Amino acid sequence: MLGADHTVSDMTRFLPLFLALMFLVVACEREQVLPNPDLNPDQEVLSHDEVLDRIKATMHDGEVFDWTSLNDNELFSAGVSGDSLFTFGYWMGDKADAPTQIGILDTDSEKWKAHFDDILNELIALEEKASGEILTREDLLVFGEPEFVPQATLRLRSLTSIAFLRKHQDTRYIEPMGFDPEASELSQRSGSGCSGGGPNYSIPSADFTTVSPSVKVPWNFYLHNIPQAWSHSQGDNVRVQIIDTGSSDDQDNLGSQFASGWSGGRSISRQSTLYSGSWWWRRLDSPNDQCGHGTRMSGLATAPRGSDGNAVGVAYKSDLTTIRAVSDVVISGSNESNGVKNALIIAGNSSSTKIVSMSIGTPFTNGTVRDGIYYAYNRGKMIFAAAGTSFSWTSWYGVIFPANMSQTVAVTGVKENLPFQRCNNCHDGSQVDFVVHMQRNSSNDRLTLALANSGNQPTYSGGSSCATATTAGVAALVWSKYPGWSRNQVFTRLKQSASNYPGRDNNFGWGAIDALQAVTVPL
Repeated sequence: MLGADHTVSDMTRFLPLFLALMFLVVACEREQVLPNPDLNPDQEVLSHDEVLDRIKATMHDGEVFDWTSLNDNELFSAGVSGDSLFTFGYWMGDKADAPTQIGILDTDSEKWKAHFDDILNELIALEEKASGEILTREDLLVFGEPEFVPQATLRLRSLTSIAFLRKHQDTRYIEPMGFDPEASELSQRSGSGCSGGGPNYSIPSADFTTVSPSVKVPWNFYLHNIPQAWSHSQGDNVRVQIIDTGSSDDQDNLGSQFASGWSGGRSISRQSTLYSGSWWWRRLDSPNDQCGHGTRMSGLATAPRGSDGNAVGVAYKSDLTTIRAVSDVVISGSNESNGVKNALIIAGNSSSTKIVSMSIGTPFTNGTVRDGIYYAYNRGKMIFAAAGTSFSWTSWYGVIFPANMSQTVAVTGVKENLPFQRCNNCHDGSQVDFVVHMQRNSSNDRLTLALANSGNQPTYSGGSSCATATTAGVAALVWSKYPGWSRNQVFTRLKQSASNYPGRDNNFGWGAIDALQAVTVPL
């Protein structure tokens, strides 16, 4: 934690200076939300609620919102109502090439840097004219220079700058990063996936089977023949990366006991790409899960097959990287957008990482995250994403971002009965690829079993989030059995082993995967 190694006397000594700096910063921040001098007299900065009303008016049922539907002033106002930070994606040449070339082309080369500098210098001139101040590139590039992907985070205070970028031939997107729809009446999020992380001591014996050495296999694993598949593959020599809220430092099955029991010879890496604080004072957070969601997802995919009576994961011999990139399941704000992008870049640059699982998302397009998806995908990673777990304000959405992207494998949860019925709060739609049985017929609360935040007693967890992590584990079993395969070959095997194949349902995709068939039946 920031300042944890300082004494009380140290903090007291610096308190007056700190308060003075805070006053100055708050004063500066308040200045930027006043009417902008660069706006025309008949154009005012819209309030947060006014922007939200414009957004609602352009949204269509079941569709992810795209910032291109707003005009320049609406887009600028959305940024001002957040932190005045905008994400800017650029390109050289045909912009249609970007989705397939990010991660392959060297966009950090001198040629690309010079191209970006030309655009940035024009922006600095516009911002100086609007503000009457002398500015440097660091004043605009508050998160630093572009790296790995042709994208930058810009602090812009001029509507003219927004208009300039939107018209520029090499702009792929310009989007506000800090606009939070939940700042108003859309704030009812049921803990954003963070509730229910404690142990559950009332799990009926019908919801698990105890197997050697002494672990609990969730009831739904058997509906996908996952335990039967373990005779052929356990996921060894495949690294799975979970991009989520991190992993609990109090859960030893994701720490000292990760390689215990029948899960020996593997490793876990715990990292963080999530910064907290405003652009003027940010600090990197620890990888420790403060929510519980990432702990449950990590456990479902890879928890060890030990002897402590806890819930076992699908790929219990796979290596694991947990990255804390968000504080809850909704990707919101500039710090989280950059955190997710940077986590995807880590995956793309890791030769051992095969699979990325993202049980997080947003109803809004996000160019920063999208570029991270392109980067990891074009470097051969298989990316699983949750189709969406509803809260009171998202129940009418279809498949959310980034699960709606063609570069991701979208997964949702269904009840245990046939024909498929989506589980409570789970999203479905034409972009769904696979489903996982997540909820008992007899009770909405009897879900799959996952690691609690601490201890050896599991907890219930469900939704499309858990379905995504479970499917990522199944993919690890397949890739471990066939280590020479490409991502496309692994996906084809999953598809051909699913219940709807060779058909594809408009709401539930290829259906439920049979893990045993996936690791044994030839293509």
